[in-house]
Order: sequence, then structure tokens, then C-alpha cells
Amino acid sequence: MSTSAALQPQGQRIDDSIEEPQDARHRFEGLTASEFKTVFRNHPAGVAVITADAGDGPVGLTATSVFSVSAEPPLLVFSVSSQSSSAPTILAADTVVVHLLGAEQLDIATLCATSDIDRFADTTIWDTLPSGEPYFTASDTWIRGRVVSRMEAGNSTVVAVHALEASVPDDLSDADPLVYHNRTWHSLGEHSRI
Repeated sequence: MSTSAALQPQGQRIDDSIEEPQDARHRFEGLTASEFKTVFRNHPAGVAVITADAGDGPVGLTATSVFSVSAEPPLLVFSVSSQSSSAPTILAADTVVVHLLGAEQLDIATLCATSDIDRFADTTIWDTLPSGEPYFTASDTWIRGRVVSRMEAGNSTVVAVHALEASVPDDLSDADPLVYHNRTWHSLGEHSRI
């Protein structure tokens, strides 16, 4: 008989067992949302902004869930919360632009993480690619890709993207990555090297 997982004191293992489905809705017992967030709060993540336009105007959202899954073919994934105002457009779009942000682009990260604003009101900070997708011009590194799969996962959707083209600065050593850790933005650089 399995037991429900509970948040354990630091240094102890978290029980990863789950309750068997009780009905057709596949109800699981386990960590509460608060406990789950606490576990991941100490796990740093790179910061990205995803932009898209499905025909009703550009949208953008800040995400820490972007990661590569395959080099051949070049695939990346990210998740979109159903609570995000940008979710309907991003999930309807055939293509997206994923901006991998450096510390110098903190303003873009905070802009796209702010609710109830027009993130594209300032037309001097964004443009459209020849293929039509919106992108932030201050971002040195971005990937334009075609959505190849969507999978519902809890209250989010996991989106798989096939990378079609990218912009990468000539000298990556000059860029300090932007990282989100314990509800705070951080910059990685020589000062953080161990």
C-alpha cells in the first residue's frame, strides 16, 4: 500500500510514491502545490521569454521551464500555465520565438512576467521577423521554431518546438545568463564561478 508523499525535513528523502488512480479522473495524492513550489524554489532555472502571434496580436510570457531535449532533430520544450493570459495565443500559434535571456535583458523578463499590461505597447523594443513572429530586439539569443506537439499536464500544457533558425551573439563569453532562484532574479558570471 502506498503512502502519500510529504515534505520532509532538509536532508531526508521525499517519498515519491503516488496513490493509484481511484476513478476515471486519475486523482493522485502527493505534495500540495505549496510543498511542490517549496521543493523547486531552491532549484535555479534559466529565464526565457516566449513570443507568438496567432493572428490576434503579439503576446509574450516569461518562462523558466525551457530546456533542450534533442539535437537531432533540434527540439526544445517549455510549459504554459492555463492561468497565463498569453496561453490561448501561444497554444494556438504554429510558430514561436524563444528568447534565452541574459542579465542585460532583465527588463524584458519583468515586462513579460507582469500581469494586466500591454507587453507590446512600446513599439521601439520589438519587431517582427521576416517570417512574421514578434521578437524583442534587445535579446541577443533567440530561437524561432515550429510547434510540433502539445501535451496537457495538470494545469499546464507542455509545448515541444522544432528549432528552425536562431540568433546567437558572436561572443557568448560576454553574456551573463539570467537565472531565477528562490523567487529572485540572479546574474551568473565570473563572480559565481566555483
